[in-house]
Amino acid sequence: MGKIVLYLAVSLDGYLADEQGGVRWLTGDGSEPDAPGSYPAFLDTVDAIVMGWTTYHQLITELSPDSWPYEGRPCYVVTHRQEADRKGVFFWNGALPILADKLKAEYGGNVWICGGASVAGQLLKENRIDQLWLSIIPTVLGKGVRLFPELSQELPLHLVKTEHWNGIVDLIYEKR
Repeated sequence: MGKIVLYLAVSLDGYLADEQGGVRWLTGDGSEPDAPGSYPAFLDTVDAIVMGWTTYHQLITELSPDSWPYEGRPCYVVTHRQEADRKGVFFWNGALPILADKLKAEYGGNVWICGGASVAGQLLKENRIDQLWLSIIPTVLGKGVRLFPELSQELPLHLVKTEHWNGIVDLIYEKR
């Protein structure tokens, strides 16, 4: 059985995006510009990807309009829109916890919660995240799209590992 992993980059003050939804600030401090970071090794552990419509739309229109960056891995886009599935991309209109449970049972590797705030927040509220892997970007935004929603109860975590590269600190937590 796989793990549901929330792997995201956030500003030092806990934002996923700026007020306009922009992520151009997702860079290190330039101290190790050629460092690959944790992403390539993490991606090797991923069997399936889940993201919200906004993240999907940003990928296909702005961040990677000419090529799909997750070729070879099934990607589930959580949306209320009626969209036709395409090669490797499946649009999910049902309950998110049901999708998370289905994918966790179906895949042996990680199921990556790729974005955004709404999808992450719903799964945190439903206690479906097994591991939080947060890349803390050395930037303070002051305002924008927050990662963590209000929760009805605290979520105790255990620090499993830390990494750092190019001014970015990765914090890897699992549920206690």
